[in-house]
Amino acid sequence: MSEFFPEVSKIVYGGPQSRNPLEFKHYNADEVVGGKTLKEHLRFSVVYWHTFSSALSDPFGVGTAVRPWDDGTNSVENAQRKAKVAFEFIEKLGAPFYAFHDRDVAPEGKTLKESHANLDEVVKVFKDEQARTGIKLLWGTANLFSNPRYMHGAATSPNLDVYAYAAAQVKKAMEVTLELDGAGYTFWGGREGYSTLLNTDMKRELDHLGRFLHMAVDYKKQIGFNGTFYIEPKPKEPTKHQYDSDAAACLNFLRTYDLLPHFKLNLETNHATLAGHEMMHEIDAAIGAGALGSIDANTGDPLLGWDTDQFPTSIYLTTQCMLGILGMGGFTTGGVNFDAKVRRESFEPLDLFYAHIGGMDAFARGLKTAHAIISDGRFASFIKERYKSWDSELGRRIESGSASFADLEAYIMPKGEAAKNASGRQEMLENLFNDFI
Repeated sequence: MSEFFPEVSKIVYGGPQSRNPLEFKHYNADEVVGGKTLKEHLRFSVVYWHTFSSALSDPFGVGTAVRPWDDGTNSVENAQRKAKVAFEFIEKLGAPFYAFHDRDVAPEGKTLKESHANLDEVVKVFKDEQARTGIKLLWGTANLFSNPRYMHGAATSPNLDVYAYAAAQVKKAMEVTLELDGAGYTFWGGREGYSTLLNTDMKRELDHLGRFLHMAVDYKKQIGFNGTFYIEPKPKEPTKHQYDSDAAACLNFLRTYDLLPHFKLNLETNHATLAGHEMMHEIDAAIGAGALGSIDANTGDPLLGWDTDQFPTSIYLTTQCMLGILGMGGFTTGGVNFDAKVRRESFEPLDLFYAHIGGMDAFARGLKTAHAIISDGRFASFIKERYKSWDSELGRRIESGSASFADLEAYIMPKGEAAKNASGRQEMLENLFNDFI
């Protein structure tokens, strides 16, 4: 079989002293940290949409990407060739997983039946390539936002026919994910939201979305899919307000519609910052509800106010991410999914390798730093000391729900005044964090 990246050999670990940009400096897949290899901890995944389907266009110009394997047609043959490109890239990179939307991998036909058939033809290549390489599917999903039929939403559309079409598309995408032995399936509300409330019945739309997801849960059981369902927060883009605006909103929605037992969250850094949060905040919110399942690894530009989906390079960011993930015991079905794209000016195929190598190295360093912080114990000790008053008998009664206002009044009245507060030592802790980095 001819190679699509003949100038690139399998990416190997060269170590911190390596000057080869096509070698890992910090990601050594077989290195053991905290009883697991880096490969097991991080579960890296390459996304199909940005890496193999993006032309690098923007609102001000056509795409710049040079992709010699793409003949520019919307044919099944072109899609099958792209699938082989994808697996060669992922195999040479050494990532164990990939993820895709249905419309990334196969052309949409004139009818739903034709679209299903096109997807089946590409899935045949995926199955062969998975068997050849050992690469697995982290999660699949359906693109319910690109086609004009979804201009008003999919599972929240005011048009019942559109709602039914979206259901059929998700049904097929779930079947394909099961066929490919995917570890999960993700729901992202690309246009599930509104641009103005003047034409929107928000309560009815949310009710419809809840029913849609319940039908998905029912079908998951029917077909015997044991993977994890994820829902991914994002506050805006392409709509003004999206119903899955952040982790807290998603958790509230899932609880309201009795869906929380069936879903975990897939969190993305750039979506967190669009919502006005740090990624660490979103991770903590999800972990607190027992609902963190996976992350999309990227970052935004602080000088730009939109979803730039850049590759992560900040060790501070990756350390914060891995502190939460290690603290909850690590991933099971989820992973570190590179929902990131090279810059428009980085148009050559080789740039895809440079970008992923940098992101994998950044997360490897973040993992090792986070493990060192946890092993050191000073942060955990400081937090434990800060909340020590809650470890008293009264504190435990409050947390268990057995104390009343009268109990608290009887406790504090003889004291005359509350105890003096202790410093939060933020600057000291930030300095300590930097010491590890």
